[in-house]
Parts: sequence; structure tokens; C-alpha cells
Amino acid sequence: MSRAVLKSLARSKKPKFGTFIVEFSTPGIGHIVKAAGCEFVLYDMEHSGFGFETAKHAIRSFEAAGVSVIARVPSKDYDQIARIADMGAEGVMLPMVNNATEARQILDCLKYGPEGKRGVALGVAHDNYTMSGVVSERLKAANKRTTLFCQIETAEGVENADAMAAMDGVDCLWVGHFDLSSSLGIPGEFGHKKFKSAIDKVAAATRKHGKALGRLVPNVETGIEVNKLGFDFICYSGDVWLLQSALSTGIEQLRKSCVAKK
Repeated sequence: MSRAVLKSLARSKKPKFGTFIVEFSTPGIGHIVKAAGCEFVLYDMEHSGFGFETAKHAIRSFEAAGVSVIARVPSKDYDQIARIADMGAEGVMLPMVNNATEARQILDCLKYGPEGKRGVALGVAHDNYTMSGVVSERLKAANKRTTLFCQIETAEGVENADAMAAMDGVDCLWVGHFDLSSSLGIPGEFGHKKFKSAIDKVAAATRKHGKALGRLVPNVETGIEVNKLGFDFICYSGDVWLLQSALSTGIEQLRKSCVAKK
């Protein structure tokens, strides 16, 4: 059984830094982000088009590099949640979790009994293909390792943030800022008082119950700002935008500086 690194990170309020993987699931990506200093990645299966076969290769690549994986699956269906956990993802993220009832249903899919209702699969990826040990202890170890990230992306989710943060098994509330602003009727207006009030409410819930708080940030300045509000999982930009930004800057500087020969 792999060490419960992500669970330990979630139980600390010290800042944790990672990045978003939505396009480049290449063999070396785990070591690339590790060399850059990332502690975790948010591996997106909701918007990327990555399938489970691709995700399985990626999860092992990140594990080999020593980078914790939070895999975001696109739905709350049992087969998606249990399958990604069987593939060895330490963290599982679900979009648009609206209330404690939904969070409980997710936990039933993610955890082995008596904490949940997940079908038993041992000797596979999440278990590091081991074939020995007391079954009950192996199931407990799997439950201890799996780390649940519930995305707060709706007004209803904000209203129920405290109840979800209070639940055993919910490790982090993760704000999906674009969807949340849209749900509040102010798409993209992150400075609006309604959005700020919603963030304050979610942050208060995580402080009260000792849970982690995370979000994606587009730049360093936003990361520093949200950390002051209580966010400790800070997911800095993503593979597409980082490459595009660095490439754009370099090409622009070259275009300005290089003079054509006559």
C-alpha cells in the first residue's frame, strides 16, 4: 500500500502547491512537475477528454515521480469513482457537490465498508499489486489513503458547505470559481460582494471543522491573495496555459529583438 501522502497534506493548513493537467498526459509529465516543485497535480477528466486507460498510465507516472494525484472524474456515478480509486488515485475530486447527501453517496462509492459500500478489489493498482496481508487491515489502509475533494461550484453548495465540511471522509472543499460565479448570477465577477461573501462562508466552514480549502489560480498574485483568505491547496495555472504563456513571451521578445538581414 502506498503512503497516504495526500491525506497528510490535507490535514495540514500549510500551503501546498501544484498544477492542473488538462492536455499533456505524457510519460515524463510527473517528473517534469516534480522537478518544478509541485507537491500535487489536479488531473482533469471532466473537461480534458482523458479516458481511464490514459489516466491509469498517468497515475503511475506521477506516483513514480513522488507527486500526489487528485483525479477529477466528470460524474458522481459509482463506476467512475470506484474505478479511479482502484487505479491508485490518492485523491478523488467530484464537481458540483451540493449537499451532505451527495457527499455521503460519493463516500459510499469511494470507501470500503464499514465506511462505505465500494466493491472490494485487492492485488490491483491501488494496493500496489500485493497479494498478502490481513484483508480487513488492507481495506482500512485503503480507506485511510483515499482523500475526497468536494467541489463547491453552486450557490447550494455554499449554503451547505458547513454540513459537508463537518463530515468524516470529506477532506477538502475546493472552490470552482467560474462555475460558482455563474451559479451566483455574476459570471467571472470575482470581486463582486456576492462572490466574496460565498468564499468567506466556505472558508469559515473549513476553518471550523479543520478541513483543507483549495482552488485553481491563474497567476502568482491570485495565489497569494487567496492564501490570505484561507486557501491552502493552491493549484497554479495549468499545462496548456503555462506552455502558451512561456512560448508567447519568448516569441514576442524574439520578434521584437531579431532584425532581418538585408
